Amino acid sequence: MDPATKPMLDRMIDADGKPTVCQRVWISSIGSADTSQTGRLTAGFGASPEKIGPEFTFGIYTQQFTDAPILIIKTAWGGKSLHTDFRPPSAGPYVFNETLLANLQKQGKDIAEIQAAKAKQTGVYYRLMIEHVRSVLGDIRRIIPDYDPSVGYQLAGFCWFQGWNDMVDSGTYPNRDKPGGYSEYTTALAHLIRDVRKDLNVTELPFVVGVLGVGGPTSEYAPDQLRYKSTHDNFRAAMAAPALMPEFQGNVATVLAEKYWDGELTRAKAQEKELEQKAKLQAKEEKLRPEQEKALVERMRREGLSDRQRLIIDKGISNLEFHYLGSAKILGGVGKGLAEAMAELRRNSIKQD
Repeated sequence: MDPATKPMLDRMIDADGKPTVCQRVWISSIGSADTSQTGRLTAGFGASPEKIGPEFTFGIYTQQFTDAPILIIKTAWGGKSLHTDFRPPSAGPYVFNETLLANLQKQGKDIAEIQAAKAKQTGVYYRLMIEHVRSVLGDIRRIIPDYDPSVGYQLAGFCWFQGWNDMVDSGTYPNRDKPGGYSEYTTALAHLIRDVRKDLNVTELPFVVGVLGVGGPTSEYAPDQLRYKSTHDNFRAAMAAPALMPEFQGNVATVLAEKYWDGELTRAKAQEKELEQKAKLQAKEEKLRPEQEKALVERMRREGLSDRQRLIIDKGISNLEFHYLGSAKILGGVGKGLAEAMAELRRNSIKQD
């Protein structure tokens, strides 16, 4: 449907139109499914047995940059924050800011109880992530039957692709609509980079941050999105900031996920929503029955959208917007971008050596 991304699709499916199975890429994933998933990389390691995340094209494109076998270790629990769930050890305990404490007190909440619960939650998923990596590396043959321990392995890089739960947390970030409102996220992410390197014993492990890009470039936001622009800009800047720190020069890179957002799909979806609202208003005025309202929505959609628009909506969306619409085009692009950024970091590292 899009000549620009058709070459990527050609890598994602085989001659029979089925998802590619990578012969040199294996994966061990937890969090996306109820149980641990392992095997050769293909579709199905995303949010459900048939879906993908960025790991699919990340593995497909990483094959271009090395002849060695590749093992992806994925940890992807949904709905988690960096400020609490993935909080790294060196960031210290979660600190309740004065605004949040005042709001909790105003609501009559038991602050001591909330603080105790927060302390218990803090860093849980960081520790689970590190434990999973160590567990996989301790028995690679369980994932890759032909693995030769005498040859060994190299930890080649780390990708971080997260952010929504931090961005929308006005309690933790009360000044999020102001410049610097997410500075604590930058601080925590810098600690995460240092702690991951320390805990996995790789001093300058290449680290790629996928900067949150839901909605696409903020410069292209529609009028009804403009109220989010400052918040989104501030958070994206906070995510990208660690790569600008002197200690991370040349070993931390960012990938702007907004580059891979599907603007055509967004515009078509916005027009569909407008038609649906118009149909619902008309149905209310005419006191239509539910089945009549449904028929009206379908008719207005059929008449108000082009064949192309209906096609890209029907085929391009399988999830909510904050899950990148469940779009293989968007997530595929992000995975490709992460792989290319990681390869560039590694090339620069080899040159320096």
